[in-house]
Amino acid sequence: METYLGEKQQASQWSPYINNGGSCLAVAGDDFAVIASDTRMSLGYSIKTRYSTKSLKITEKCSIVSSGMQADIFTLHKVLKSRAQIYEQKHGKPMSTDAVAKLVSRLLYYRRFFPYYTFNIVAGVDEEGIGCVFSYDAIGTLERVKYSASGSGSSLIEPVLDNQVALKNRNDIKKEDFKLTKEYAIDLVKDAITSAGERDIYTGDFVEISVIDLNGTHQDKFELRFD
Repeated sequence: METYLGEKQQASQWSPYINNGGSCLAVAGDDFAVIASDTRMSLGYSIKTRYSTKSLKITEKCSIVSSGMQADIFTLHKVLKSRAQIYEQKHGKPMSTDAVAKLVSRLLYYRRFFPYYTFNIVAGVDEEGIGCVFSYDAIGTLERVKYSASGSGSSLIEPVLDNQVALKNRNDIKKEDFKLTKEYAIDLVKDAITSAGERDIYTGDFVEISVIDLNGTHQDKFELRFD
Protein backbone atom coordinates (compact mmCIF):
# COMPACT_ATOMS: atom_id res chain seq x y z
CA MET A 1 0.00 0.00 0.00
CA GLU A 2 2.84 2.37 0.79
CA THR A 3 4.44 1.68 -2.59
CA TYR A 4 1.18 2.40 -4.40
CA LEU A 5 0.71 5.71 -2.61
CA GLY A 6 4.28 6.66 -3.35
CA GLU A 7 3.88 5.93 -7.07
CA LYS A 8 0.61 7.84 -7.18
CA GLN A 9 2.17 10.87 -5.50
CA GLN A 10 5.17 10.80 -7.80
CA ALA A 11 2.95 10.61 -10.90
CA SER A 12 0.96 13.65 -9.77
CA GLN A 13 4.15 15.73 -9.70
CA TRP A 14 5.10 15.03 -13.32
CA SER A 15 5.27 18.08 -15.58
CA PRO A 16 5.76 18.32 -19.35
CA TYR A 17 7.92 21.41 -18.80
CA ILE A 18 11.43 21.93 -17.50
CA ASN A 19 13.43 25.14 -17.28
CA ASN A 20 16.95 24.91 -18.66
CA GLY A 21 17.88 28.36 -17.33
CA GLY A 22 19.89 31.09 -18.99
CA SER A 23 19.48 34.83 -19.45
CA CYS A 24 18.58 37.07 -22.38
CA LEU A 25 18.37 40.83 -22.80
CA ALA A 26 18.08 43.53 -25.44
CA VAL A 27 18.43 47.31 -25.59
CA ALA A 28 17.27 49.62 -28.39
CA GLY A 29 18.75 52.97 -29.36
CA ASP A 30 17.72 55.59 -31.91
CA ASP A 31 19.05 53.64 -34.90
CA PHE A 32 20.33 50.35 -33.49
CA ALA A 33 19.58 47.46 -31.15
CA VAL A 34 21.85 45.25 -29.07
CA ILE A 35 20.63 41.75 -28.16
CA ALA A 36 22.43 39.05 -26.19
CA SER A 37 22.04 35.68 -24.49
CA ASP A 38 24.26 33.21 -22.67
CA THR A 39 24.89 29.64 -23.83
CA ARG A 40 24.68 27.54 -20.64
CA MET A 41 22.03 24.79 -20.59
CA SER A 42 21.28 23.47 -17.11
CA LEU A 43 18.95 21.00 -15.46
CA GLY A 44 18.75 21.50 -11.72
CA TYR A 45 22.31 21.80 -10.47
CA SER A 46 23.78 20.00 -13.48
CA ILE A 47 25.27 21.72 -16.52
CA LYS A 48 24.18 19.67 -19.55
CA THR A 49 26.20 21.65 -22.06
CA ARG A 50 28.20 24.86 -22.02
CA TYR A 51 27.30 25.89 -25.56
CA SER A 52 23.65 25.73 -26.50
CA THR A 53 22.55 28.79 -28.44
CA LYS A 54 19.46 30.71 -27.39
CA SER A 55 19.63 33.21 -30.26
CA LEU A 56 18.52 33.16 -33.89
CA LYS A 57 19.23 35.71 -36.61
CA ILE A 58 16.01 35.86 -38.60
CA THR A 59 16.99 38.60 -41.04
CA GLU A 60 19.94 40.97 -41.33
CA LYS A 61 17.95 43.49 -39.30
CA CYS A 62 16.18 41.29 -36.77
CA SER A 63 17.06 38.60 -34.21
CA ILE A 64 15.32 36.69 -31.44
CA VAL A 65 16.64 35.35 -28.14
CA SER A 66 14.74 32.87 -25.97
CA SER A 67 15.18 31.34 -22.54
CA GLY A 68 13.25 28.53 -20.88
CA MET A 69 12.94 24.93 -22.08
CA GLN A 70 15.59 24.14 -24.68
CA ALA A 71 13.40 21.73 -26.65
CA ASP A 72 10.66 24.35 -27.04
CA ILE A 73 13.24 27.03 -27.91
CA PHE A 74 14.62 24.81 -30.68
CA THR A 75 11.14 24.05 -32.03
CA LEU A 76 9.97 27.68 -31.96
CA HIS A 77 13.14 28.92 -33.67
CA LYS A 78 12.88 26.19 -36.33
CA VAL A 79 9.26 27.10 -37.15
CA LEU A 80 10.04 30.82 -37.10
CA LYS A 81 13.02 30.46 -39.46
CA SER A 82 10.94 28.34 -41.84
CA ARG A 83 8.11 30.89 -41.93
CA ALA A 84 10.58 33.72 -42.55
CA GLN A 85 12.12 31.83 -45.49
CA ILE A 86 8.69 31.11 -46.99
CA TYR A 87 7.78 34.81 -46.69
CA GLU A 88 11.00 35.86 -48.44
CA GLN A 89 10.43 33.39 -51.27
CA LYS A 90 6.86 34.57 -51.81
CA HIS A 91 7.46 38.31 -51.55
CA GLY A 92 11.03 38.62 -52.81
CA LYS A 93 12.17 40.48 -49.71
CA PRO A 94 12.90 39.63 -46.06
CA MET A 95 10.36 40.23 -43.33
CA SER A 96 10.45 43.54 -41.52
CA THR A 97 11.17 43.54 -37.81
CA ASP A 98 7.57 44.51 -37.06
CA ALA A 99 6.33 41.59 -39.17
CA VAL A 100 8.66 39.19 -37.36
CA ALA A 101 7.44 40.48 -34.00
CA LYS A 102 3.81 39.87 -34.99
CA LEU A 103 4.66 36.43 -36.40
CA VAL A 104 6.23 35.40 -33.09
CA SER A 105 3.11 36.64 -31.29
CA ARG A 106 0.87 34.55 -33.56
CA LEU A 107 3.02 31.43 -33.18
CA LEU A 108 2.89 31.72 -29.39
CA TYR A 109 -0.84 32.43 -29.33
CA TYR A 110 -1.54 29.46 -31.63
CA ARG A 111 -0.07 27.25 -28.90
CA ARG A 112 -1.84 29.01 -26.04
CA PHE A 113 -3.55 25.84 -24.72
CA PHE A 114 -0.20 24.02 -24.48
CA PRO A 115 2.27 26.93 -24.71
CA TYR A 116 5.86 26.86 -25.74
CA TYR A 117 7.77 27.15 -22.46
CA THR A 118 9.87 30.00 -23.78
CA PHE A 119 10.49 33.60 -22.74
CA ASN A 120 11.25 35.58 -25.87
CA ILE A 121 12.71 38.92 -26.93
CA VAL A 122 12.79 40.18 -30.52
CA ALA A 123 15.06 43.11 -31.41
CA GLY A 124 16.22 44.93 -34.52
CA VAL A 125 15.59 48.08 -36.53
CA ASP A 126 12.21 48.81 -38.09
CA GLU A 127 11.41 50.04 -41.60
CA GLU A 128 12.09 53.63 -40.53
CA GLY A 129 15.54 52.67 -39.23
CA ILE A 130 14.56 53.06 -35.56
CA GLY A 131 15.84 50.54 -33.02
CA CYS A 132 13.15 48.43 -31.37
CA VAL A 133 12.70 45.69 -28.80
CA PHE A 134 9.60 43.50 -28.40
CA SER A 135 8.88 41.52 -25.25
CA TYR A 136 6.28 38.75 -24.85
CA ASP A 137 4.36 36.80 -22.28
CA ALA A 138 3.86 33.03 -22.54
CA ILE A 139 0.91 33.23 -24.95
CA GLY A 140 2.11 35.93 -27.30
CA THR A 141 1.03 39.29 -25.90
CA LEU A 142 3.69 41.66 -27.18
CA GLU A 143 4.88 45.10 -26.17
CA ARG A 144 7.34 47.37 -27.91
CA VAL A 145 9.84 48.65 -25.35
CA LYS A 146 13.28 50.25 -25.16
CA TYR A 147 14.79 47.32 -23.28
CA SER A 148 13.86 43.94 -21.88
CA ALA A 149 15.33 40.95 -20.04
CA SER A 150 14.14 37.37 -19.61
CA GLY A 151 15.30 34.11 -18.07
CA SER A 152 16.79 33.05 -14.77
CA GLY A 153 18.94 36.18 -14.41
CA SER A 154 16.28 38.69 -15.44
CA SER A 155 15.64 39.85 -11.86
CA LEU A 156 19.32 40.83 -11.66
CA ILE A 157 19.48 42.46 -15.10
CA GLU A 158 16.24 44.47 -15.09
CA PRO A 159 17.24 46.84 -12.24
CA VAL A 160 20.48 47.66 -14.07
CA LEU A 161 18.59 48.52 -17.26
CA ASP A 162 15.99 50.49 -15.30
CA ASN A 163 18.74 52.60 -13.82
CA GLN A 164 21.05 52.96 -16.82
CA VAL A 165 18.56 53.19 -19.72
CA ALA A 166 15.29 54.45 -18.21
CA LEU A 167 17.25 56.56 -15.65
CA LYS A 168 14.95 55.49 -12.84
CA ASN A 169 15.98 56.67 -9.37
CA ARG A 170 18.61 58.95 -10.93
CA ASN A 171 19.05 62.56 -9.88
CA ASP A 172 22.43 63.12 -11.50
CA ILE A 173 21.16 63.35 -15.09
CA LYS A 174 18.05 64.55 -16.87
CA LYS A 175 16.33 62.39 -19.49
CA GLU A 176 16.44 65.16 -22.08
CA ASP A 177 20.23 65.37 -21.69
CA PHE A 178 20.80 61.62 -22.02
CA LYS A 179 21.54 59.96 -25.35
CA LEU A 180 22.04 56.22 -25.56
CA THR A 181 24.96 55.59 -27.91
CA LYS A 182 25.79 52.28 -29.53
CA GLU A 183 29.09 51.96 -27.69
CA TYR A 184 27.45 52.66 -24.33
CA ALA A 185 24.65 50.14 -25.03
CA ILE A 186 27.15 47.40 -25.97
CA ASP A 187 29.17 47.95 -22.79
CA LEU A 188 25.98 48.07 -20.72
CA VAL A 189 24.67 44.79 -22.13
CA LYS A 190 28.03 43.10 -21.48
CA ASP A 191 28.21 44.43 -17.93
CA ALA A 192 24.60 43.50 -17.13
CA ILE A 193 24.82 39.88 -18.25
CA THR A 194 28.29 39.49 -16.72
CA SER A 195 26.90 40.70 -13.38
CA ALA A 196 24.04 38.21 -13.66
CA GLY A 197 26.54 35.44 -14.31
CA GLU A 198 28.30 36.25 -11.04
CA ARG A 199 25.19 35.49 -8.97
CA ASP A 200 22.96 33.25 -11.10
CA ILE A 201 24.28 29.68 -11.43
CA TYR A 202 22.18 29.10 -14.56
CA THR A 203 23.85 31.94 -16.48
CA GLY A 204 27.39 31.39 -17.66
CA ASP A 205 30.04 30.05 -20.04
CA PHE A 206 29.63 32.25 -23.14
CA VAL A 207 27.52 35.18 -24.34
CA GLU A 208 26.39 35.60 -27.94
CA ILE A 209 25.81 39.28 -28.68
CA SER A 210 24.40 40.86 -31.84
CA VAL A 211 24.58 44.55 -32.74
CA ILE A 212 21.90 45.41 -35.31
CA ASP A 213 21.75 48.64 -37.32
CA LEU A 214 20.89 49.82 -40.84
CA ASN A 215 24.02 48.12 -42.19
CA GLY A 216 22.97 44.70 -40.90
CA THR A 217 23.96 42.47 -37.98
CA HIS A 218 27.38 42.18 -36.40
CA GLN A 219 27.72 39.12 -34.13
CA ASP A 220 30.30 38.55 -31.43
CA LYS A 221 30.95 36.20 -28.52
CA PHE A 222 32.72 36.54 -25.18
CA GLU A 223 33.31 34.38 -22.12
CA LEU A 224 31.54 34.37 -18.76
CA ARG A 225 32.32 32.27 -15.69
CA PHE A 226 32.69 28.51 -16.18
CA ASP A 227 31.88 27.49 -12.60
